Amino acid sequence: FCRNGLFSTTSLYFFLFMIGGDYPLDMADNSVDDTYDGCADKMLEKVKKEFLENEKNTNKNFSDAWNEAEMYYKGEKIASSTLERDELAAIYVYTQAPTNIYYELNKAVQKQGKEYKTGFNYHSLHYFLTRAIQKLAPKKSFTIMCCLKEKIKCHTSYRRTNVSFEQDVLNKSIRFGRFTSSSLHPLKSKEGINLGDTYGEKSCFVIETCYGADISPYSWVKIDSGKDTEAEILIPPYEEFKVTKIETREKDKELPCEVVYTVKSTREPVSRHNCAFFEPSRSHG
Repeated sequence: FCRNGLFSTTSLYFFLFMIGGDYPLDMADNSVDDTYDGCADKMLEKVKKEFLENEKNTNKNFSDAWNEAEMYYKGEKIASSTLERDELAAIYVYTQAPTNIYYELNKAVQKQGKEYKTGFNYHSLHYFLTRAIQKLAPKKSFTIMCCLKEKIKCHTSYRRTNVSFEQDVLNKSIRFGRFTSSSLHPLKSKEGINLGDTYGEKSCFVIETCYGADISPYSWVKIDSGKDTEAEILIPPYEEFKVTKIETREKDKELPCEVVYTVKSTREPVSRHNCAFFEPSRSHG
């Protein structure tokens, strides 16, 4: 059981609760996609006063994983000046492969948008993981008229899966609609060896992400093994992409997967549930 390399177990479970046919690539309209833009402090207070303890009390698996993360960071010097302890704990819990928390969270995030304020039971992990990604996402500083500004800086990351997706999506907009693992490692090794036997070769994605962040320095995998083997870029549910290229092995036998999708960020988040607890939801994007 591992999350190492180009293709993690998180990716394996991408859409596994769906049944039959090629899996869709669309805007994931039922996603829990809150960006907390304009209400981060209010939501933090609500999470700490209400959601975290309630969710620990009703989900033993989550409670055990969160308590383990808290114990680790209680005895360790904080490894980041960017993240708070709860945000570090969220990454620890999410990447702790044996617990399957990432699968439980993503299954709910993918399909419970309509139940966000009533039946969704992962508010704490969703909030702290989202905030961690937002803080870690790279930004490029520049100066205009003597004033320091920031703009988003994008990654190119890669993703393998062992499932097939729709192919009639060229030039269409999509979201992954969940916390989506990808890697800075290319689809082939430096020696040109295809890594599909290990990580899947049905569908590959070449991704330009502008809202994803490298979480590997803080992952349970690195803490557990002492090695940073994943170079994992975690993409939030709300990032919108445009499918710019679709290649198939039918036309190019050298491709690393049966189908390779190239997707590029539109650089605009789409959040249909932004700050839904505090005001009528303002759709971003």
